[in-house]
Amino acid sequence: MERRDDLGEFLRSRRARLRPEDAGLTAYGARRRVPGLRREELAQLAGVSAAYYTRLEQGQSGNASDAVLDALARVLRLDADEHAHLRNLARPRQARRRNAAKHEKVRAPLRRLVHAIDEVPTILVGRFGHILAWNRLGHALLAPHYDFAATDRPADRPNCARLVFLDAHTRALYPDWASKASDNVAYLRVAAGQYPDDPQLTELVGELTLKSREFAEMWAAHPVRGKRHGTQRLEHPLVGAMSLEYESLHLPDDSCVLSTFTAEPGSPSESALMLLAGLTLPTRSQTASASVTSAGDPR
Repeated sequence: MERRDDLGEFLRSRRARLRPEDAGLTAYGARRRVPGLRREELAQLAGVSAAYYTRLEQGQSGNASDAVLDALARVLRLDADEHAHLRNLARPRQARRRNAAKHEKVRAPLRRLVHAIDEVPTILVGRFGHILAWNRLGHALLAPHYDFAATDRPADRPNCARLVFLDAHTRALYPDWASKASDNVAYLRVAAGQYPDDPQLTELVGELTLKSREFAEMWAAHPVRGKRHGTQRLEHPLVGAMSLEYESLHLPDDSCVLSTFTAEPGSPSESALMLLAGLTLPTRSQTASASVTSAGDPR
């Protein structure tokens, strides 16, 4: 992922989605060969020279001021995620300091917290979409065909994007697969701006680009969105259709996201989630019996 190419690709993609009339310009003369704003039009609206903007789009100006980036964001109608992404791409030296370690570590209290949550599917997701921990219900909801203990082994951890694009079970889980896939690509784009040139992310994107034409096409479109909250429809192989609300809680000290899934009280989705819990989770009496047996084990 070449930094200059990333910045130029992002700016070109945002210019292409704006028509001249959207920016208050009147189109005259010959028919346009490409959609969207021209470089000189964007430069004029942002109050910079066309030559300067061209250098910026080509990655040849690494000291763009806040005022220039804010002006471009305003003209291009970038949202908060896209605006932050533009800053990261335009200032790779600042972002490069945040390069991630090869394998992310999970603090023991945080892992215990995830495992202690019983009635709400919960997963802990790392910088690049690796599932660092999940509780029993989160595992049963999203990837029951995976070994539950895989998250404890860094080399075997499931990755959200790999699951969505390369795993047939996961593809069948999401009726709105294209939307789910786009969300995963957009999250990886955010990570690419925050952790430029990280070898782990470069390897992941390279693998997905080679193995999935759909990923390659979505990656080229340069979507940018962070993880927050929303509604997720699922077609679970054990309990059928569900519509769950997810919340993504960002943990800045750990650079990861805690995601939970809940159903509206009294809804068919709540009944399906309760059924899944009954099918996959040990009962309290079984848990108590196992504790007693363990306590009496002479070993």
